[in-house]
Amino acid sequence: MTEQSPGEGGQERPLLPFGTAEVTGPSMVPTLRHGDRLVVRYGARVRPGDVVVLRHPFQQDLLVVKRAAERRDGGWWVLGDNAFAGGDSTDYGVVPPDLVLARVLLRVRPRPAGQRSVPALLGWALSSVRPVLGARPGEAASRRLRAR
Repeated sequence: MTEQSPGEGGQERPLLPFGTAEVTGPSMVPTLRHGDRLVVRYGARVRPGDVVVLRHPFQQDLLVVKRAAERRDGGWWVLGDNAFAGGDSTDYGVVPPDLVLARVLLRVRPRPAGQRSVPALLGWALSSVRPVLGARPGEAASRRLRAR
């Protein structure tokens, strides 16, 4: 995932509570896809089921998007929606709360190349921007937790 703000590698607070990010990789499929743009809110309260942006615990210049599955001693247990992609708390354990930077609010799917007809553009416009909602209690995150 690439982030548009705050500054690279720094722990500084962003000027605005909102920012953008771009998804790279398959770890959050089907909720998010490679190339999706995200609108995030820095410092937002995180609840179990929310999709969040965090710094990787072992490589802090790398930002990742995961679902905050549950609160544990020492931080958040985070999981990707795609169980086959890996790269979540099953690999690196609990994520300290100070590494969780933002909660994802919206996703914007990019327009497919070559899509020019009016019906195709209307279809894209109606489906491209969607809120990214947290899982309801007992939903996706709990299935992944039971599977481990």
